[in-house]
Amino acid sequence: MLNKINLEKILFLDIETVPQTYDFKDLDDTTAELFNQKTRFQQKDGKTVEEIYGERGGILAEFGKIVCISVGYIHQTHTGKEIRLKSFYHDDEETLLKQFAKLLNDHYSSPYHLLCGHNAKEFDFPYIARRMLIHGIPLPPPLDIAGKKPWEVNHLDTLELWKFGDYKHYTSLPLLCHIFKIPTPKDDISGADVARVYFEENDLERIKVYCEKDVVALIQLLLKMKGDGLVEEGDIIYS
Repeated sequence: MLNKINLEKILFLDIETVPQTYDFKDLDDTTAELFNQKTRFQQKDGKTVEEIYGERGGILAEFGKIVCISVGYIHQTHTGKEIRLKSFYHDDEETLLKQFAKLLNDHYSSPYHLLCGHNAKEFDFPYIARRMLIHGIPLPPPLDIAGKKPWEVNHLDTLELWKFGDYKHYTSLPLLCHIFKIPTPKDDISGADVARVYFEENDLERIKVYCEKDVVALIQLLLKMKGDGLVEEGDIIYS
């Protein structure tokens, strides 16, 4: 299957999300109670609702928001491959979602284009779609999958490719990069730091850099899975 894919038709992406508020106590009463209800089973493990909000508030689309969407694509030149990157990042989620929707509508809406992410079918794609609907943004064709047959959904997921039908285990992008010997720069933050960097340091630029590195790792991983060579650092064009 991978041998038949046109790499230049793939939009690779990653998102960074944070809770709607930094602390659980800052939620309005209704939202706080609804979060309490949604996470009641996790609370049976002895964690408080405040702890669970700190861990999961940003990864639940009903209680979080997107602060950065980084995308990348492969450009074939006469000398080889280039990776080109672009990021949508803003304090106003509606603004960045409209910008991203325009990209999809204008350039990635044909039946021949694909969206690719790591664990994106479980997280990134549905999260983006849900947040768009909340803001009243019409879903671009690549995300409007209701009623489509599985083979009509143009989504690629490197985690799903790695599972080969095995649904028992999650394998992280850093682990796959390690075993495939894909060089990745050491990050000064991790996914667990994003909310702190956003709320305490107000440093969206730092979050964007972190997100773009994940997109580069994602692209390199798919190239390895396809049996292609990696793109050299000098041929990676950052936004």
